[in-house]
Amino acid sequence: MSTTPTRTARTPVQVAALVVGLVFLLVGVLGFIPGVTTGYDSMQFAGHHSDAMLLGVFEVSILHNIVHLLFGVAGVLLARTWSGARNFLIGGGVIYLLLWIYGLLVPHDSQANFVPLNAADNWLHLILGVGMIALGFLLTRRKV
Repeated sequence: MSTTPTRTARTPVQVAALVVGLVFLLVGVLGFIPGVTTGYDSMQFAGHHSDAMLLGVFEVSILHNIVHLLFGVAGVLLARTWSGARNFLIGGGVIYLLLWIYGLLVPHDSQANFVPLNAADNWLHLILGVGMIALGFLLTRRKV
């Protein structure tokens, strides 16, 4: 008889939330690595004056990277339960759709563009928002 505690298998929605959370953690870390982030020396804490570009495409700032890290931590922690994973994916997807709308409405050179966001970020936010919401709903059609 084994004395090791048994671990319950993760449900598909938990695996998806964990993977999404880990990707956000990775992106947050990569945003602080010179070379992966071009224009690293011009990175600002926040605002549209940050000319740092993750992978040379996505405009980032220290605040932007911290948000990715916090989102990643939330995803990893919430992936521990079925309901937490579902809430992370659907709620996070809604947040990213709101960021997409924000990015469309706020001009790039505006003081209100404090994250900062460029066109590539906006498209990515749309894809992330739709993808996360879809995962949250499709993987929880039936509770396991």
